[in-house]
Amino acid sequence: MTTYTFGLDTFGDRNSDADGKPLSHAQTIRNVAEEGVFAEQAGVDFFGIGEHHTEYFPMPAGDVVLAAIAARTERIRLGSAVTVLSSDDPVRVFQRYSTLNAISGGRAEVILGRGSSIESFPLFGYDLADYEELFEEKAALFAELLKDGPVTWRGKTRAPLLNQDVVPHTESGPLPAWIGVGGNPQSVIRAARLGFSLALAIIGGRPARFAAYSQLFQRALEKFGRPPLPVLVHSPGHVAATDEQAKAEFWPRWREIIALIAPERGFALPTEESFDWDTGPDGSLYVGSPETVAQKIATNLRALTATRFDLKYGMPGLTHDQLMTNIELYGRQVVPRVRELLSSPGNGRS
Repeated sequence: MTTYTFGLDTFGDRNSDADGKPLSHAQTIRNVAEEGVFAEQAGVDFFGIGEHHTEYFPMPAGDVVLAAIAARTERIRLGSAVTVLSSDDPVRVFQRYSTLNAISGGRAEVILGRGSSIESFPLFGYDLADYEELFEEKAALFAELLKDGPVTWRGKTRAPLLNQDVVPHTESGPLPAWIGVGGNPQSVIRAARLGFSLALAIIGGRPARFAAYSQLFQRALEKFGRPPLPVLVHSPGHVAATDEQAKAEFWPRWREIIALIAPERGFALPTEESFDWDTGPDGSLYVGSPETVAQKIATNLRALTATRFDLKYGMPGLTHDQLMTNIELYGRQVVPRVRELLSSPGNGRS
């Protein structure tokens, strides 16, 4: 029987109060810690924090927040969603997450990405012209670090390592590690070649089109002589009591954030018509009542032959109370309903 897991991801989206006034960055970070602790109580399997360095996503050190959550939880798995490896040092990333693994009793994992949000490149002095080379070399080094033995490595992007012991060692095997992919076939093949699991970041268009990437990943693993590895789906969404309430809460925040980042990332500006399509059965946003969101998750997990779904919850401007309600509904209603749908024959709809 297939085992499915269900997570929640946040970018540390800056909260607002009930009157729409933005909260401080510090309060937003404290709220994320509370949300991670509550996610375990609600029955969620995984809680992830993605790296960002902006006024509206003030989350540059998610591993620190994850450690705070680890100290107050016992079961939930914790990790990045995503760590921008291209502008970081693989040794330090490994050390931070192997330390988190120690604190949490073996519950840590890491999702690595090239960086579709590129604010970290100028912040840390990296040239975007080196975008591809930086990730290729650093991902290869991280794959060596996961073997948890002395590392010998040489490349162009950092100092070489010669039989280097990198601590702390993990107690219970290598860290689970994923590469986040947003639609580049070469990234899928890289993940397979280096032995990483595959995280499909689907934030636009039809999720079903990513089925080809899942298939490519498994074929590539076979070609490289590796065993099958899991595929997860990461997509934005928002759960409320009804479809109408979820859309009313999420739509203005979604419109604002896409308008803000569209010039940098080349996104089309959303309209109410495009939002209605994106939140419909064939779109990539999981916005609605628990039943609506559960049906969509089940359908797409089957279509993509994926075994994990991580809901990227929150948007800048939503309140902490709205996010806590989202977490409660997701963990206590959506996840059990998805498990029920996936345990029965059919396409995920009933």
